[in-house]
Amino acid sequence: MKPIRIGKISFTNILPIYHYFEGRNQTVQFIPEVPTGLNRKMINGEIDMGPISSFSYAEHFHRYLLMPDLSVSATGKVRSIFLFTKGKNLSELNGATVALPQTSASSVALLKILLEKFEGVKPNYITMQPNLGEMMKVADAALIIGDDAILAQWRYPQIPFYDLGEEWYNRTGYSMTFAVWAIREDCALAYSDRISHIYQSFMEAKQKGEIHLEEIIQIAQARLGGDSQFWMQYYAGLNYHFGSMEVAGLREYYRCAADIGLLSNEVQIRMYDLPAEVSSRSLGWA
Repeated sequence: MKPIRIGKISFTNILPIYHYFEGRNQTVQFIPEVPTGLNRKMINGEIDMGPISSFSYAEHFHRYLLMPDLSVSATGKVRSIFLFTKGKNLSELNGATVALPQTSASSVALLKILLEKFEGVKPNYITMQPNLGEMMKVADAALIIGDDAILAQWRYPQIPFYDLGEEWYNRTGYSMTFAVWAIREDCALAYSDRISHIYQSFMEAKQKGEIHLEEIIQIAQARLGGDSQFWMQYYAGLNYHFGSMEVAGLREYYRCAADIGLLSNEVQIRMYDLPAEVSSRSLGWA
C-alpha cells in the first residue's frame, strides 16, 4: 500500500502535535522540512498532506483542502518570528535593506504587510540564509523565524527586535495563522478513509501534547537549550487550533496581502469535509 506522505515542520514549534502522533496504520511517511521546503514539495506532489505556510495555501488554494482545528497560530507574541534591527523603528526603514530568510513564506509576507501597508515604507529586500550575524553585516534589519529566531535572540541579546505576531495583533486585533494543515485535493479524494484515520491521530496527538507539555518542554530544551520558563511561555503563546477566530485573522491577512499586491485573487478557505463520526470524536462529543 502506498504510504501517505506527511510533511513535518523542522522546528520545535510543532512538537506538541507531532511528538505523540501514532498512525493507525504503518503506511505513513514523515517528510521533515523548513516551511518553504514543505510548500515546494506539496506543490510538486512530493507531500500529500501536512502543515504548509498559510501564504502558500493562498497562492495554491484551488489545489488544497484545509484540515479543521489544526494550525500554528498566535494571538499576540509568537516568540519565534522576529525582525532584528540596528535600533531603527519600523517607520524608519524606507529605502533600508531588509534581509529575508529563505525558510519563510508567511512571515515574509506578514513583514511586507506591516512595513508597506501599515508603516508606509518600502525597503529593499534581499534573501539570505537565516544567519543573523551574516545578515546584519549587509542589511539594516533581518527577519528570522522558528528555531533560528529563538537561537538568534539568545546569541545576540544586544540586537533589538520586533515580534511580528505582536505587531500584527497591535495593528489589527486579529490572531495570525502562520501554518495551516493542508491536503492535496486529489489525495483527499483517493484516500478519504485513510485520511480520516490520520486526522484523528493528529487530533489525539495534539490533545496529548497539550496535557503532557512538561515532556514537550524537555525535548525542546534538549534540542535548543533554554530554561523551562522560556519554553512554558513559548508554547503557551502558540495556538494549534483552526476555528472561526483563526479563519477571521487569516482572511484579514489575505486581504492585507492583496492590498499591497502580494495576492491577485480572492482566497477561498476550502475545508476538508470529514465524516461526521470523526468530527464529533475530534471535538470530544463522543
